[in-house]
Amino acid sequence: MNIEQVVTRPIFFEKNRVYRIYQGGKGYAQLCSDGSQDGYFPEEWIASKVKAINPRYFGKRDGVSVIKGTDVFFDDLLSQYPDELLGGKKYDCLVKYLDSAIRLPMQVHPTKEFSRKNFGSEYGKTEAWLVVATRPNAKIYFGFNRPMTKQELWELEERSQDEPNIMESILNGVEAKVGDMYLIKGGLIHAIGQGCTIIEVQEPTDFTIQPENWCGEYHISEEEKYIGLDKSTALDCFDYSLWGQKSLDSAKIQPKVVVDNQGYKCEKLIDYDDTPCFAQYRHTLNGGSMTMQNPPSVWIVLDGKCTIEGEGYKQEVVKGEYFFLPYSAIGKYTVGGKATLIECLPSKQ
Repeated sequence: MNIEQVVTRPIFFEKNRVYRIYQGGKGYAQLCSDGSQDGYFPEEWIASKVKAINPRYFGKRDGVSVIKGTDVFFDDLLSQYPDELLGGKKYDCLVKYLDSAIRLPMQVHPTKEFSRKNFGSEYGKTEAWLVVATRPNAKIYFGFNRPMTKQELWELEERSQDEPNIMESILNGVEAKVGDMYLIKGGLIHAIGQGCTIIEVQEPTDFTIQPENWCGEYHISEEEKYIGLDKSTALDCFDYSLWGQKSLDSAKIQPKVVVDNQGYKCEKLIDYDDTPCFAQYRHTLNGGSMTMQNPPSVWIVLDGKCTIEGEGYKQEVVKGEYFFLPYSAIGKYTVGGKATLIECLPSKQ
């Protein structure tokens, strides 16, 4: 394979399922037609340069994507060909599929400020969720449902040893509906409930604080709960002012229509007014076509099938597939057909 040609075209990847402490993954069977079943590999990390933080590892660099048909890791390719792939920009987002068979642990992610102070990282873990499929009675959780203090949360964590579902009693729970869009900023307590398939775009870290003792039948260790922090410092990560309707309003996002022509519709799902951390668009092709203009970017075919063409290149892409569009491909490739595509962009730069 000619790598110097690869970095000028849409880049495809080997499947990249990542171990987590919760069970899920069956939702991919319909999405990717691959016979997936529920297990401890419920996430697909897409065009990822991020290494997963896991209690055990199953590969050389868990979480980092490998270029399809090669043994080349994507982070290595980004280091070797920064101009062709990024054009002087940062690739500072991580895109995932998540599919939950059970409720994930109640959790929080750090703001940039918390990460700088406690992890020595310039990135927190603000994230956005697009619900793309559900199972019966699917729910998601955002914010405390009543005023909360650090001391009470400390005590609830201890109670969760013998009362595994106690945390659900303090969270706002809402029905998960296909098409719903949520923005989860650092500091907001949240949890994905059972039965959700979600596309997530986030800052490029795996920082998750989850002060519960159980995830289904899995006992969460102190290291997994607090990722190297002491309990008091970890609980400072929560924004205790986000409760009730305020917390729900802080998360729900309404898509904005940008273009709506015969054969093609474009919607902003997340824009830089919502967060400077990343942006996300939905492109709906109904026999029309569009030129891909905003690399570096990540593209997911959510439904249907389409064809990428340009520069002597032609590739059919179907539901469940995804690719990275390098900077050197700007304006050179069109995509057409009948399909829904999600485009994810790195931070505002």
